Amino acid sequence: MSFPLLTVTAAVPAAGAILTAAVPAARRTAAKWLALLFSLATLALAVLVAVRFDPAGARYQLTESHPWIPDFGVRYELGVDGIGVALIALTALLIPFVIGAGWHDADPLETASSRWRPTQGFFALILLVEAMVVISFEATDVFLFYIFFEAMLIPMYFLIGGFGDRAHAGSDENAAAQRSYAAVKFLLYNLAGGLIMLAAVIGLYVVAGNFSLQEITAARAAGTLDMATNTERLLFLGFFFAFAVKAPLWPLHTWLPNAMGEATAPVAVLITAVVDKVGTFAMLRFCLGLFPDASKWATPVILVLALISIVYGALVAVGQRDIKRLVAYASISHFGFIIMGIFAMTSQGQSGATLYMVNHGLSTAALMLVAGFLITRRGSRLIADYGGVQKVAPVLAGTFLIGGLATLSLPGLAPFVSEFLVLVGTFARYPVIGVIATIGIVLAALYTLVLYQRTMTGPVKEEVRTMKDLHLREVLVVAPLIALLIALGVYPKPLTEIVNPAVRHTMSDVHEKDPKPQVAVEAKNGEAAK
Repeated sequence: MSFPLLTVTAAVPAAGAILTAAVPAARRTAAKWLALLFSLATLALAVLVAVRFDPAGARYQLTESHPWIPDFGVRYELGVDGIGVALIALTALLIPFVIGAGWHDADPLETASSRWRPTQGFFALILLVEAMVVISFEATDVFLFYIFFEAMLIPMYFLIGGFGDRAHAGSDENAAAQRSYAAVKFLLYNLAGGLIMLAAVIGLYVVAGNFSLQEITAARAAGTLDMATNTERLLFLGFFFAFAVKAPLWPLHTWLPNAMGEATAPVAVLITAVVDKVGTFAMLRFCLGLFPDASKWATPVILVLALISIVYGALVAVGQRDIKRLVAYASISHFGFIIMGIFAMTSQGQSGATLYMVNHGLSTAALMLVAGFLITRRGSRLIADYGGVQKVAPVLAGTFLIGGLATLSLPGLAPFVSEFLVLVGTFARYPVIGVIATIGIVLAALYTLVLYQRTMTGPVKEEVRTMKDLHLREVLVVAPLIALLIALGVYPKPLTEIVNPAVRHTMSDVHEKDPKPQVAVEAKNGEAAK
């Protein structure tokens, strides 16, 4: 029996969560170091998964399959393709930075009116979310995926509602009420999507007789499983609705600005850079893999919704006065690009969408974590409360600028490659959609540069004069992210080599080929005329 690498990769952070939670209350620092140690061990395992994965090999590798609930056809079935490997690596990479950035976010507050904050619980919940996200990227049994897709909502609910942002205007009671509202809204939206998906999961079992993604896709390819058109469309809508809530796609997005605004900056990164990626990943793996015909049927509507997300998210971001809510609406716009790339049904679009998931995670993490450091120093999330920061904290301002430039997809930084591929892939099949989507690029430059100008340049405000620059721990958190954004912007080949074979399999699932360039066709016609 081969070593169960995928199981161990998910089990290590889960074990770390249990051990961290069990640390005595008086040993808060020990709990932090223990959580960081387990997150680094998970990162090492994720690197091992990437090393052992062969892009030229089978579609799903490092597979594990064991009976779990035989009477209902449920198996403990794991396997990774190139897309899963990339997202597992992203998750494992970001969690140590999330822990490092949130080192003091769960320390007990000084005010007598504030509730005691269990430090161990904060870091244990982060590790628990990591474990559930990792196994979601590994699961090839639909029922197994569904369990962890839903279960990750519980630790996220407590992270948002129990460990909210301290830079909140108003009384402690008002801050608690806002956190509670954001946490409940997050939970209700995602539970509603999950319940609809559960009905679709049951319907899939009735039609297919099992929950195995590999068996169902193989049966569909062989013609031994034939779903009625209306049945396939209904099942697709059940799955897609849940993933669109998680993603989030307009108009199901409204929980995200509340959740990111009220959460601490590291938890906000956990939401948008890690947890939300499960939704877009699942669109590729399950929507296109299980329901190819229904996916093509729904594509025009989904592309319009993605286009609205791009433009709407960017427009609302321009008018934001709250730094964290601005980043949240920018993320809604970016997720629109990801979903547009997925449903463009071209290899460039889907490769770009997968790279966008990774690069958006890196750029948003860099920008939001530096924003968190800024907010912690000033005690305010309002853009108007800042000015002239670059004169008193140049390193903070510099890293904030690079994170912002990555967010607007500046050439030479990693997100540019992703956005370019998405737009090229979309334009090849849907030129009007591709052209309109470029509005999002212009607006991204506007909200990013205006944010930097209002916070970092100009006269130094009195409250900012004593602001300290980044210290060593904060530099160690941000510097690797900046380095990766530059490295993958200049040389994205290591990622594309892993991702592209998986994209070819997905294109095969939906029986699509890239459209031929119109220029080449016209050239051939011209030669024939001669």
